[in-house]
Amino acid sequence: MNIFKSLLGKVWQDPNAAEVVKIEMGQLYLVRPGNIRSSRECIYNEAIATIRRVPALDHNFQLVITRVYEDGDQELLEDEDETDEERVFLISEELEFRSGVTDDEPTFIWRDLDGDVDELYEFVASGTNEPTRVFFETCMYRAMYERKFKASADNTKGSDLDQFIWRPVTNARGKGGNRKSPKNQQDSGDLPSDSVDDPTVRPRVMPTKPTSPTARPSFASSSLPTVTSQEGHIFSWNLEVEGFVAEREEVVVAKIVERTPGSFNYWLILTDEDGDFVSHKISSDMNSRWAPKTSSLTWNYANGGRYDSLALQLASTEAYDAFKTAFAQCLWETLHGVEFRKAKPDEQAYVISSTTEDVEMRDVEDEDEDEEEVESELDPDEEASEEEEEEEEEGNVVSPMPQGERNSQLTIGYKGDRSYVVRGNNIGVFSHSSDDQVKYYATISKISTPKGKEFKPQEVMLHDQDTKMVLKNPLDPHSLFSMDIERGKVVEEWKIHEDITVDHIAPDNKFAQTTREQTLVGASHNALFRVDPRISGSKMVESQYKQYVSKNKFSGVATTASGKLAVASEKGDIRLFDTIGKNAKTALPPLGDPILGIDVTASGRWIVATTKTYLLLIDTLIGEGRYAGNLGFDRSFPANAKPMPRRLQLRSEHVAYMNHDISFSVARFNQGEGQEENAIVTATGQYVIAWDFAKVKKGHLDKYEIKKYEDMVVQDNFKFGDDKQIIVALQNNVLAINKKNLKRPTRNSLAAPMSSLQSRSSIVDSPY
Repeated sequence: MNIFKSLLGKVWQDPNAAEVVKIEMGQLYLVRPGNIRSSRECIYNEAIATIRRVPALDHNFQLVITRVYEDGDQELLEDEDETDEERVFLISEELEFRSGVTDDEPTFIWRDLDGDVDELYEFVASGTNEPTRVFFETCMYRAMYERKFKASADNTKGSDLDQFIWRPVTNARGKGGNRKSPKNQQDSGDLPSDSVDDPTVRPRVMPTKPTSPTARPSFASSSLPTVTSQEGHIFSWNLEVEGFVAEREEVVVAKIVERTPGSFNYWLILTDEDGDFVSHKISSDMNSRWAPKTSSLTWNYANGGRYDSLALQLASTEAYDAFKTAFAQCLWETLHGVEFRKAKPDEQAYVISSTTEDVEMRDVEDEDEDEEEVESELDPDEEASEEEEEEEEEGNVVSPMPQGERNSQLTIGYKGDRSYVVRGNNIGVFSHSSDDQVKYYATISKISTPKGKEFKPQEVMLHDQDTKMVLKNPLDPHSLFSMDIERGKVVEEWKIHEDITVDHIAPDNKFAQTTREQTLVGASHNALFRVDPRISGSKMVESQYKQYVSKNKFSGVATTASGKLAVASEKGDIRLFDTIGKNAKTALPPLGDPILGIDVTASGRWIVATTKTYLLLIDTLIGEGRYAGNLGFDRSFPANAKPMPRRLQLRSEHVAYMNHDISFSVARFNQGEGQEENAIVTATGQYVIAWDFAKVKKGHLDKYEIKKYEDMVVQDNFKFGDDKQIIVALQNNVLAINKKNLKRPTRNSLAAPMSSLQSRSSIVDSPY
């Protein structure tokens, strides 16, 4: 006993000792007593068992089982999408931990909280002597003591730990015993999501955390009109544990209520036996994501300067479907200010279909799965290799451009290996070096009209094989200005029309800038037209001009390789044209969020539209009817067979680690003549984000990788003709990064300093 006290004094009382005790050799099994086919499955043939402190969370410990690889196993891992290197269990009474003996070897047994009620984990501690077994078991009980009483176990007696010794019971477990929680894998960090391939893998149900009474709203939702009311369970993402923690063990009631009848002001309310304890206004900023496999909804909310994540698991598939439909309708009404029932039936179906996750797209080829995968998790605290340090050093040379202003726009050359960055009324020119870096080349200073009046370009576009740049002047919206890049000077003003403003510009076709094509496409808030600088007088081609009666509020234009047009609007709708001057062949109804920009693949098959909090991906291939096989640019979709829009979103636990709201820059496909698009790149805050387009087309909508910078990202895009090199404009810098250096989102790669991510003691509501 004195030996135990000495050991405990050394390892337990040292708060800097991350590991308390370790057993160096053993095997991990999953035991299913009721399963005749596979009652005892070996998970790790060689493993280490460790009791580890939870970082930054006093009085909490984890039981960690780490796989030990045999010779040759590491090479096999390179071909796997996911690695299963360790399993982590928060130490608490709920584990029902005990020791035993199997084939004369000491064992440790605990409940599989992710599985069915009778499933167990068993660690066979091969060759472990009796004192070590007892010491390990004692440390487990001390960890349980500290978690339960939130106090040190230093002064405990043996009798104080007796309460944690498991004793079999014959009565049934409580109502929460075999409840399934939203999907979460400790080693992959996945949220409730269809993106997890194995629907049988479920997360542990964590012990509940009491919610502070101060978190309760001062109102009663019972007096408000209720749209829907369903039962479920509520979980919150715990930053330290890196998993969803049950906020209530008991069933809660989830309601959608209207704050004021007729105002389209809807709120999501959670209620328990003591009343309402969560109230969040329904809006796009919630970053709501639906997961049918777990019947759950996850979302983010601002909580005292932090962004937290909640998961609501509905009690049944029927409850999930009813709640999801009601939520989608209320969000649509909030954005439009119109009753959902007044929308056309095909528009209603289009809106509801946008909430469906992970459905494989039509006619997607079974592409080779051996593409490059994440090799290691990005950790800003780790020492970079010499090669990486040299690359960062070369790629992070701050340009000597005028101070005071910040970078605002990025455009990438098509012919001359140059990138151009707008900074106030100056344009920085950057060269692409042979070692795939970006280096400062020159500055085009004091942009001004031919009459000498300086201005800050609002939008820029390369033209005529990168020999010219077309500029929009916010002080003169009825004209465009042509700059000779070699001379670094605006040489022409192109007057468009006295009564028509130029709000957006686009090339004649996807690759027009690689040719001598002189014309381009212009758009006002409600008109499309062609601009030809060669004609005298007004440069707008009268025969290729179409004004639309309604106030469309066009917000972006993109063209295909054949010159067909996709046009987005601030109202959220998208129109597809086969040519300028005619009505749209296809009009896709708005979900309600303003579209900030739009891009299209060269073939016209795929469109990506950017909103503030999500990307909208649309397949334009008509799948049925007389025009099946055509694209929506050439023929109209049947009213009952509109495409199903897909939302590309960040997972809510990733937003919690990023700790700021989402505000996407305009997303782009990689592009190049004869090159198939295989990635989508965008940015938000300090993060560059790229989706694997091949996997997205197969229904894996959260297959994205990420890179964090110290400065805010203004804009990013792929180098032309290159599907690997991404040019990034920060507020005060320009650099290049290879797509393979973007990594899987993890706590280390995403998180702000932990001082700003303290674990909260309650769910804080958003007051009315």
